[in-house]
Amino acid sequence: MEHVIECKNLTHYYGDKLVLNDLNLKVEKGRIFGILGKNGMGKTTTINILMGFLRPTSGQCLVLGEESHKLSPLTRQKIGLLHEGHLAYDFMTIKQVENFYARFFPNWKADYYWDLMGKLGLKDNHKIKNMSCGQRSQVVLGLIFAQDPELLILDDYSMGLDPGYRALFIDYLQEYVREKNKTVFLTSHIIQDVEKVADDTIIMGYQKLLLKMPLTTLKKDFHRFEFRNANVNGVIKADDNTITNVEYYNDKITLYSFKSEADVIKHLKTLGITIEKLTEIPMSLEEAFIGLTGKY
Repeated sequence: MEHVIECKNLTHYYGDKLVLNDLNLKVEKGRIFGILGKNGMGKTTTINILMGFLRPTSGQCLVLGEESHKLSPLTRQKIGLLHEGHLAYDFMTIKQVENFYARFFPNWKADYYWDLMGKLGLKDNHKIKNMSCGQRSQVVLGLIFAQDPELLILDDYSMGLDPGYRALFIDYLQEYVREKNKTVFLTSHIIQDVEKVADDTIIMGYQKLLLKMPLTTLKKDFHRFEFRNANVNGVIKADDNTITNVEYYNDKITLYSFKSEADVIKHLKTLGITIEKLTEIPMSLEEAFIGLTGKY
């Protein structure tokens, strides 16, 4: 299987602060990867390393087969990057910014750009600075697609966008990947959007990767069970084998696990808690994320 991104034992410090610790990750071609994590968990640091803006303290990061801190100009042309925000050249017009970017990308596909610009209903001489945040995002999306990159890296693409523009972004992204066999590596704090678009989920915890798996597998194999017993508060602990996380609220106990109901009941018996049946509560991706990482 061809890997577009491959991180091997990736470790990074800011001064004496450890941000990434021994990260191992492989990203396969032709899929959309949604990267989730709380603030400060290293998502943007990882993207900065992928783009060569940071050199890792140790370990190796390969992007399209090259060391990320030694990416050749030819390989950089194959990467479309949206980095925590939108367009910087707001003094340009819609037409000027397209002319400017087209010079850097030999495979430039102007139709992608102008198709999106047509939906704005604005004249070619309309300046970027006079656009709303959503309109600017549409310009950026058009510019990225027109590059015809093999890999799209979208860091918090949804920042400042209303639901309509986010939906437009997702529609175009899905269609683009399906038609062109592209790879997308994206982060967003709006997990509902990630759930709509992602094939695979990457969840980052404190200094480490918590999991990487297809979204369908996560939704099928990760469970939330509830039962009520006011006498067991604090007895059940999270562990690496059966209980991924546990929450207590009055007499309600919520357990998160990759194990079956029978396995969880068996584990509870080893703690002196006898129960015949648990109630399983279906989860969205956002609820599963909270179950894995905790509320605090």
